[in-house]
Amino acid sequence: DPRGLYVCETGGQRKSLQVHYRMCQNCIEVDAPTISGIVVADVVATLLLALAVYCVTGHDRGHTSRASDRQNLIANELYQ
Repeated sequence: DPRGLYVCETGGQRKSLQVHYRMCQNCIEVDAPTISGIVVADVVATLLLALAVYCVTGHDRGHTSRASDRQNLIANELYQ
């Protein structure tokens, strides 16, 4: 625990320094391999999600619409 009063004496001079320091007890050290692993996992998850969206929505492109733009006229002698 580095908190406390530190005193330095040189020659006839005395200097003191009060240190207030809060240590993190639940901290996790993050180094370069950890950060790179998180980035790679994020990229892979994004690609898998994009592939899943493509597979779900991409299959409807080959089908044509079954609804016709033409309307069948009713055979009626009055309107002819």
